Amino acid sequence: MQEDVAPAAPGNAVHARLAASLLVMRQHDGETRLLMARRAAHHRFMPGVLVFPGGAVDEADYHARVASPLKPAVQARLARMVEPRTAHALACAVARELTEEVGLSLGEPPALQGLDYLCRAITPPDRAMRFDAHFFLVDEAEVSGTLAASEELEEPGWYTLEEANAGQLAAATKAILWQFNRWLTRHDRDGPVPVLRDRMWTHA
Repeated sequence: MQEDVAPAAPGNAVHARLAASLLVMRQHDGETRLLMARRAAHHRFMPGVLVFPGGAVDEADYHARVASPLKPAVQARLARMVEPRTAHALACAVARELTEEVGLSLGEPPALQGLDYLCRAITPPDRAMRFDAHFFLVDEAEVSGTLAASEELEEPGWYTLEEANAGQLAAATKAILWQFNRWLTRHDRDGPVPVLRDRMWTHA
């Protein structure tokens, strides 16, 4: 998804790996902050870059138990693009990654009813590493646990949009922050799903 990824070798088609990320929101006194962290320094891929918790979908995510399913409106938005079992796997992946990467939890098993769905972003086909990433939202009130760094992500913290945009970001993350800012002022949040494809926003 990120524009920072090296180009693919000529003639080599790279499959986009299914992935999911979670934007955890803290809203207080009219100010919105997002949970973000830096990719660990040992990573070959974008070390030190500010990201949201998330990662690739695992096979186990398709079969993971949940305390509550996604809301019907969220399921309907995802159904425009993926099968129900894939929607389940995406939501379970963000719940799992949230715990693995920053120590927070949606419950055990996770409760998915608090998740909303923001957008989808697909890495351009000319990149050497590609993701078909789906971005979910959740309010801080829906999560529990103590925020902590991990081998994957360092220095987790709460950022305003201005602070996040001033940090070291991949181009796609900047695009997601822009889409989130639009979401904050939208009245119809069950409308068309924004999709970043070939470096342009379309809708599904």
